[in-house]
Amino acid sequence: MTTKSTICAIATATGNGAIAVIRISGNAAFEVCDKIFVSKKKNFRLTNAAPNTIHFGQIVDKEVVIDEVLVSVFCNPQSYTGENTLEISCHGSIFIQQQILQLIIKQGVRLAKPGEFTMRAFLNGKMDLSQAEAVADLIASNSKASHRVAIQQMKGGFSSEIRKLRSDLLQFISLIELELDFAEEDVEFADRKQLSSLLVKIRDIVSSLSASFDSGNALRNGVPVAIVGEPNVGKSTLLNFLLKDERAIVSEIAGTTRDSIEDMIVINGIPYRFIDTAGLRNTTDVIENLGIERTHNKIRQATIILKLVDATDSSQTIDNAIRRLKNDNPAIQEKKFILVVNKIDKISAFELEHSFFKENYSNLTSDDSFVLISAKQKQNISALIDILVAAVSISPIGENDVVVTNVRHFEALNNTSDAINRALAGITNQIPTDFLSQDIREAIYHLGEITGEITTDEILGNIFSKFCIGK
Repeated sequence: MTTKSTICAIATATGNGAIAVIRISGNAAFEVCDKIFVSKKKNFRLTNAAPNTIHFGQIVDKEVVIDEVLVSVFCNPQSYTGENTLEISCHGSIFIQQQILQLIIKQGVRLAKPGEFTMRAFLNGKMDLSQAEAVADLIASNSKASHRVAIQQMKGGFSSEIRKLRSDLLQFISLIELELDFAEEDVEFADRKQLSSLLVKIRDIVSSLSASFDSGNALRNGVPVAIVGEPNVGKSTLLNFLLKDERAIVSEIAGTTRDSIEDMIVINGIPYRFIDTAGLRNTTDVIENLGIERTHNKIRQATIILKLVDATDSSQTIDNAIRRLKNDNPAIQEKKFILVVNKIDKISAFELEHSFFKENYSNLTSDDSFVLISAKQKQNISALIDILVAAVSISPIGENDVVVTNVRHFEALNNTSDAINRALAGITNQIPTDFLSQDIREAIYHLGEITGEITTDEILGNIFSKFCIGK
């Protein structure tokens, strides 16, 4: 991606709407738009417009009027990208949007790549890399908590914390490397006790930030909950009820669900990503077997496993099903496992009261949860939701709390912590100054990766390619 060319894109969602916004950014933005924009003011040109102003007029193709529009003017460097930028607000017809976009492209402007406007903002110093990534998180936020975390990161709360740690290390590394210049004189400019105290302090802060990743990742991507069980135990019925939508086909025919179906809901401010999976059974159906294999993949990816069983089955049958599931998926031992006995509307009150106890199932551990429900009759679903909420220990996010939500940041923090631990061990073992310098420089490098002070074109391309076009 180059920042020299002028770029354009539709910045609003695809489809018809009341209005749409087309964004143009680059040195030639004003000159290009002057060729297709006719203001209601006589002899007006956008190249002469005052910054941060809006102008009414028409977009024309030669003598043909395409639409009446408003053009917002943002002059460099006081714009989102740090370049001359225009935003054309037109009527939301897909035809109108495409006509205007084509007119702009005919003037030599190229279509923006995903995230290119935000990438230019980063390259032009309008925001650092973690703030740029927070823009995508803000667009994708689906709960109050995830929105708050994204806003805090975009405001620079996380960045300022990282820059402070990096600055402290840079001060000491300059003293340590000064020692290398006077190696023959055996002088010590950097007090090793002060350096150790600083490294311990930074390691504790970095560890605290890393520890917030589980919560942050859950808020950003949702807590994955796999609904598993044999065919016809009510998995799809439960999913549809939880989502308040007919997302999955419900049928008495076994094997109806042959692929995983995913959707997200927010419970108590926490997004849960529910995954309805193919029924687990032995079958010769090739397609159904592919679905069952995907079920095992989803189990490995999930944080919570809802094992649905039929209340009309015997305790031994249910216990055997639990054993088979756990034996086939050893990773379940590290996950929250919830046994959900469904269809209690099909058994008598006496059976319900005297037959179902957690102790009946030898393959349930003390950490596993147990609940009786009827997905069809919507009985006791609130108890299941209470268990789901209790299974996810996310502390309330304060307005100024710094929470790590990005796996790239998490890896950089872990690498920073490793480098600091090596430096601390080096001080204890009195290793040569040049080796100590290398460990501290590695910590500085990894902190710089987070904010973009240290980066590569490949990393930037990977980050911004995941943005939507127009942002």
